[in-house]
Amino acid sequence: MQDHTDLEHLRLLSIFHYVVGGIGVLFACIPLIHLGLGIAMVSGAFPEAGQGEPAPDWFGYIFVAMGGLFFLAGQAMAGLTIYSGVQIKNRKKYLLSFIMACLLCLFIPFGTILGIFTIIVLSRDSVKQLYDRSF
Repeated sequence: MQDHTDLEHLRLLSIFHYVVGGIGVLFACIPLIHLGLGIAMVSGAFPEAGQGEPAPDWFGYIFVAMGGLFFLAGQAMAGLTIYSGVQIKNRKKYLLSFIMACLLCLFIPFGTILGIFTIIVLSRDSVKQLYDRSF
């Protein structure tokens, strides 16, 4: 009976990893606004206002670098979340899924909820045995 409960919990966790990963993909696109603004600043797309000077180029480059960095980091985290869901479904790479669950706790609110439940389920001895049998 415990095996059936564990399998159901792992199935649900994998689905929720897909959902949270998909939400992460969408939210990781927000830094593209900064990337676009930075490119516009560097290319001189903003017209000069009456008496002020345009922002220096380095300011635009900071926007480009930070926007690109946060976009790539967010997409990587979302991709790893989805990948962790696949591994939970297949009951492989226990350590990866556990580490991702810990990292997901940083992403309030959905990541925290998913991370805590994943840690609870993966910490059970019966679930660890399911992972051991899957090789």
